[in-house]
Amino acid sequence: MSDETLEAEEILEREQGRVRNYKPWESKLIVSLGVTWALFQLALASFVTLDSIAIRAIHLAFALSMVFLCLPVRGHHQVGIPKYDLFLTLVAIPAALYIYLDFQGLSSRAGLPIPRDIFVSMALLLILLEATRRAIGPALPIVALSFTAYAFLGPYMPDALSFRGVSINKYFNQITLSTEGIYGIPLDVSASTIFLFVLFGALLDRAGAGKFFTDLALSLLGRYKGGPAKAAVASSGLTGLVSGSSIANIVTTGTFTIPLMKKAGMPAHKAAAVEVAASTDGQLMPPIMGAAAFIIAEYVNVPYMDVVRAAFIPAFVSYGALFYLTHLEATKLGMKGMDKKDIPNFYTLIKEGYLHLLPLFMLIFELVGLQHSPQLSVFRAILVLSGLMIYKEFKEGRGGRGAFAALTEGMAQGSRNMMGVALATATAGIIVGVVGLGLGGMINGIVESLSGGNIFLLLLITAVASLILGMGLPTTATYIVMASLTAPVIVHVAALYGLQVPLMAAHLFCFYFGILADDTPPVGLASYAAAAIAGSDPIKTGLQGFMYDLRTAIIPFMFVFNPELLLIGVGSFFDGAMIFAMALLGACAFTSALHGWMLVKSKFYETFALLAACLVLFNPYLIGDMLQGYGLGLVLVVGVWALQKARFKAVALAV
Repeated sequence: MSDETLEAEEILEREQGRVRNYKPWESKLIVSLGVTWALFQLALASFVTLDSIAIRAIHLAFALSMVFLCLPVRGHHQVGIPKYDLFLTLVAIPAALYIYLDFQGLSSRAGLPIPRDIFVSMALLLILLEATRRAIGPALPIVALSFTAYAFLGPYMPDALSFRGVSINKYFNQITLSTEGIYGIPLDVSASTIFLFVLFGALLDRAGAGKFFTDLALSLLGRYKGGPAKAAVASSGLTGLVSGSSIANIVTTGTFTIPLMKKAGMPAHKAAAVEVAASTDGQLMPPIMGAAAFIIAEYVNVPYMDVVRAAFIPAFVSYGALFYLTHLEATKLGMKGMDKKDIPNFYTLIKEGYLHLLPLFMLIFELVGLQHSPQLSVFRAILVLSGLMIYKEFKEGRGGRGAFAALTEGMAQGSRNMMGVALATATAGIIVGVVGLGLGGMINGIVESLSGGNIFLLLLITAVASLILGMGLPTTATYIVMASLTAPVIVHVAALYGLQVPLMAAHLFCFYFGILADDTPPVGLASYAAAAIAGSDPIKTGLQGFMYDLRTAIIPFMFVFNPELLLIGVGSFFDGAMIFAMALLGACAFTSALHGWMLVKSKFYETFALLAACLVLFNPYLIGDMLQGYGLGLVLVVGVWALQKARFKAVALAV
């Protein structure tokens, strides 16, 4: 393994909590705890029934324990688990379980906590903030503390920012002693659904699916112009189906695709940027969508499959435009396809690796065909995947011991992967709880005032705030915070102007810009991971990746003003297919305009024509009915193509 790949692996290790060198008994303790957590979550999805408060409390207790046992106070490697972290683990467990252990007593004195309640609440709050800092960095704890401070200091703020404030009793009753704060909807979704999908992804990765997806994409696309870049897009999209982490996606697929892109003639920073854009957008891909799809369903109060349906066109339009962008870059750079000898054989791959596809097909069949709940669907997919892993281990001669090791390693890694998600949802619950104390109405007024009641300016403020906040937060936490603060305001302000923006569109808008923050310099860890593999400058990589992702940034603005892009109000398959095709063409037109190239370098008037085409292809109702809008868009795109085709032929003849 090269030094560059090792550096990327270190970034992934920090994200996944593998930064301690354990003594043998400590290693066994961590694996046992991770496997126990995974088995607990699997039991909940099958035969164990518990009260939701108990599930949330136990889920949080596992997450806190894993963090203090896995992650040191500082992010560097450390030998062994220090005694103070063992002590914190022993304190964290009863603190997290307190709401369940004394639920009857807390219910009887609701709103009137006794000193013991306050003491345990303070301990839980401090422990949670420290654990979150270790798992995902200081940004989210700082934001949570800022909201907490605002709740208490509100009466002393200037008039425009003043707030009536809260008491200690009211604060802790909301945040730690009820289901309106830490133990709120985000943590509930993390415990009931997200864990199982993350576990499914970890087991699939342990089974070798990441390498299989990459080889499959190379076998299909490697021979074409810029083949490795196109394969990077396809393989990252496939990995994104089951992975909620852009960094894990980069390390899994980029280790293979980035060197191949460089070999084909793509500059290092552009090769890394393609992988960053492809892996970051993996969080847009249903069914997991960076773990946020399930929370969106709860907040919008719709079935999970409605979120998947709404996310389908934007996600595939974004990937289709990125695929087109890699073709443009390959054309400009004069790149060719891979040598035939370097391309994996498709039929051999399918023959040897088709088993990797069966769990995915099972999951999709359960979700779409049988329309079972996400929990039941992924549980059955995990059972199929586990059976295939056992079969593979026996087939390769490792027997029962190998099968046991593969499953335990996969389960333990799934639990490690969940630490950050569980703590992000719990800590974001602090912010949601403070907003619920009455701060929300005042914040809505401030946001509305800043935008001057202008829906365009409001969307821009939300987008920029999401990008800034998302540079320090994981996608799920960014979405929860921004959706709590701005999604209702977007719907309200739009209604003032007679524009009906569905709540789903407002929530997906916040979600999209939280994702785009993953590669926003100077913080985006995805850029650092890809740059480490490519041997390029991370800031330059991040800037290039962000330029590539601008094609995604326009999509949320478009579906806010045209909800048909989310298939809202679309009743027929034909209409949905037409909307998808025209939106994809519009995204490609925008990509050509942004990068100044279609077949050859664009003239300034061609760029304006492509931008106009983009607008009407995404929203044909801007100039009339659907047919008029789509007709104009097609005429503009075909006209630019014809002009550039003529120039392309003239250049070819001259040569």
